[in-house]
Amino acid sequence: MSPSPRLLRPLALLTVVIGLPAHGNDLTFAPQDILDWPTRSFEGETAYRLVERDASQVLEARARQQASAKYLEREIDLDATPYLHWCWKVSNVHEGLDETTKSGDDYPARVYVARKTGLLPWQVQSINYVWASAQPAGSDWPNAFTERAHLLALQSGEARVGEWVAEVRHVADDYRQLFDSAADRIDGLALMSDGDNAGVDATAWFAQLGFSASPEPPECPS
Repeated sequence: MSPSPRLLRPLALLTVVIGLPAHGNDLTFAPQDILDWPTRSFEGETAYRLVERDASQVLEARARQQASAKYLEREIDLDATPYLHWCWKVSNVHEGLDETTKSGDDYPARVYVARKTGLLPWQVQSINYVWASAQPAGSDWPNAFTERAHLLALQSGEARVGEWVAEVRHVADDYRQLFDSAADRIDGLALMSDGDNAGVDATAWFAQLGFSASPEPPECPS
């Protein structure tokens, strides 16, 4: 019996490859591009819209006990563009959650990458880069719903709430660390803010999402 799509939320986002390789060029997705991506709903609809923040147009994700993601199904060549970069800001974190449990699997902000490992829809390995509420920055753990998804806390707690933070990750290195497997490509990416499991609220803002050949951090709104 195949796993339930609801239980495999981290995998359900990215299970179809549509054959649009990056061909080695750096990619940056404008907020309007991301707004136009398909939406995958899990519990209600996180509200996505374009807003002006700090003299820049950014994507806002407002979750009120909801969970839906903006996702792109696209093959990205990690040999050519190994570095995933983005800027994010959150309104608050979620107090009192155990993020290693199903009931605590909510984050004010997430960015996903995923790669197919087989022909079946659930044969996907995904990395969730999260702004954690309780788990310390730098920690990682398997998703409570499936070991095929791994969480990596890049930010944690209230120390930088309300502040733009730039992130850069070498995705292939993260796959080696978290899954002990080589990855020369990913097959899609997504972002979201969610609060459905614990019934919590948060708003996140995203900018400068993309891939590059250089580890130089993106220039965030200021």
